Amino acid sequence: MEPVLFNRDAGLDALRRLRAELRESMAALEQALAAPAPGRVPGWAERVEVALVELSADLREHVAITEGPDGLHGDVLAMVPRLSKWVERLVRDHVVIADVVADLLGRVSRPVSDDSVDAIRVLGTTLLGRLARHRQRGADLIYEAYHVDLGGET
Repeated sequence: MEPVLFNRDAGLDALRRLRAELRESMAALEQALAAPAPGRVPGWAERVEVALVELSADLREHVAITEGPDGLHGDVLAMVPRLSKWVERLVRDHVVIADVVADLLGRVSRPVSDDSVDAIRVLGTTLLGRLARHRQRGADLIYEAYHVDLGGET
C-alpha cells in the first residue's frame, strides 16, 4: 500500500482554520447584503463585492486543501472508500458554489441599479445557504472518516 501524503493532524488543523475563515467571510457577506441600499447602492455594491472577493479567496484555499493532489479527499478515499459518494458530492458543491460566487461578482462589479439589489440579495442568500449545507456535509465526512468533530470554530 502506498503511503498517504495527507498529514491528517496538520490537514485537519488547516481545515479547521479555513472553516473559521469561511464562516467569517460568510458573515461579512450576510452583513453586506443586509445593509440598507436605498440611496447608496454604489457603496452597498462595493461592500458586497469586497465580501465576495474575500469569500472567493477562502473558497479557493478550501478547494486546494480538500481536492489538491495531497488533499483531504484523497486521504479519505484511501482510508474509507465507501465515502466516495460523499466526496463526489462535496466536489460538485465546489463547482456550483464557485459559479454562484463568480455570477455575483459579475453582478456587483458593474454599476448596480436600484432594481437589481433584490436579485443580488436573493442570489447571495441562496449562496450562503449552499455554503452552510456544504460545511455541514464536510463536517459529516470528516466525522465519518476520522471520528473527529471539527466543532464550532472560534
